[in-house]
Amino acid sequence: MRKTMADMGNLWEDLRRQARQLENEIDLKLVSFSKLGTSYSTQRDYERRSERQNATNGRYSSSFTDLSSDTAPLLNKASSEHMFDTMAMEISQLLAKLTEVNDRMVEYTQNISTSSPSAALMHTLQRHRDILQDYSHEFQKTKANITAMREREDLLGSVRRDINAYKNSSSLNRRSDMYLKEHDHIRNSERLVDEQISIAIATKENLQSQGKFLNTINQKVNAFANRFPMINSLVQKINLRKRRDSIILGLVIAVCVILMILFTFH
Repeated sequence: MRKTMADMGNLWEDLRRQARQLENEIDLKLVSFSKLGTSYSTQRDYERRSERQNATNGRYSSSFTDLSSDTAPLLNKASSEHMFDTMAMEISQLLAKLTEVNDRMVEYTQNISTSSPSAALMHTLQRHRDILQDYSHEFQKTKANITAMREREDLLGSVRRDINAYKNSSSLNRRSDMYLKEHDHIRNSERLVDEQISIAIATKENLQSQGKFLNTINQKVNAFANRFPMINSLVQKINLRKRRDSIILGLVIAVCVILMILFTFH
């Protein structure tokens, strides 16, 4: 009987030791987990500041880089998310172990041979159960806050990516419109040049046909003059008289111009 009571006492102390060890480990993990949430928020704020600084003031990028090296968080996004998942799984496992130890402590209080467990025993059991409940509540609260923060940042990130994609597509559309307008201008210019070339070719052909027509008339006149010598001589006399009249008219005009110049200077 004494051996059984001693074994039961050792079992209770062993359960209490396990519970305290797990509680200490969970407490340290929760502190680190809370700090991880703070660093995760700091990382998001740092990324947003970096995006705004790079978007609004590219001229000071070098000075901003020097400044950001002092304020940049130690963990990047991928490392923070991986550590968050790892620590959440570890704390869940520790809470499960502590829950199992508490259940065994409850079974111990129910299986002791005395009529009812002592008040100190029940107080110790209740304290461990309260600690487990507080740790579970704190873990769920911190996990929910970080998860909500991650989901909100993922949503904002997707919105920012959509906005950037829209801006890029808009700039590409504007460039495409400019290229299309320039192409239309070039085609219009080519059409105008083609029209001018067509007009020039038509004018050339018309002049050539008129030249051929005049040559034909000239040939007919010469043939007609050769056929009638008297008419030919008459035409030559008329031409000589025209030349004489032109020479006389030219001399008169020259004399008049000279007299006007002399009159002007004197």
